Amino acid sequence: MSIAPIWYQLYFLKDRPFIGELLARVKAAGVSVLVLTVDLPLSAARYRDLWPGMSTPRRFRSAAQRAWQGLTHPRWPWDVYFRGRPHAFGNIASAVEGNALGNFQTWVASNFDPSVSWRDIAWVRQHWNGKLIIKGVLDHEDARECLRHDVDGIVVSNHGGRQLDGVPSTVVALPPIVEAVSGRVPILCDGGIRSGLDVLRVMALGADACLLGRSWAYALAAQGGSGVSEMLETVRSELALAMSLTGCPDIAAASRELLVVR
Repeated sequence: MSIAPIWYQLYFLKDRPFIGELLARVKAAGVSVLVLTVDLPLSAARYRDLWPGMSTPRRFRSAAQRAWQGLTHPRWPWDVYFRGRPHAFGNIASAVEGNALGNFQTWVASNFDPSVSWRDIAWVRQHWNGKLIIKGVLDHEDARECLRHDVDGIVVSNHGGRQLDGVPSTVVALPPIVEAVSGRVPILCDGGIRSGLDVLRVMALGADACLLGRSWAYALAAQGGSGVSEMLETVRSELALAMSLTGCPDIAAASRELLVVR
């Protein structure tokens, strides 16, 4: 049975020795593509996280809400909290003391590196000889700069709109980037894709593929692997229906003509 290539998404942190050691483990695990996230030099306010208690000022409220949610939805804590142990932070467990959410947030906040620049791609190349994709590009000039640094692909992404209020949507940023890159490297689109019809839209705008962020995360949290499989099948069915209704027999041949309102 063949196994699809494994990709790994890397957030650039100040602790370079840790990142170097992490990349060595990633390579040993058989990962072939590294996705370097460049749109998170600092963590933004994220008011939607603050309100439900995911940030320090409301931590007591957050604990109370989690307890209430657990009592009113007993199946989930039984499946995840009790049967899903051990609970750890996986790849960064060696760097974070304990497994408390607050410890994780503190470590990450103190390790974001606002000084990251194009020069740091050379540092990554010293520790990684596989394919390198840059994620978080919204500007066509930045896309051209990616080409000058010989990256293997670009992900057009606004980080789910969570970092900067009013940031352009990916569907707006995508066409100028497609034009600037002109087919020299693959372009993926991530952000705002909620259905199979959305997949067809971004493909028609020139993306070579798209990524599903929140959809799989929600499905995984709610129902595990079976939830992700069901979500993918739903998107696949929606895509097939959208292609039929727009007269598009081949997703690779989708063009902007599908989006023109006559």
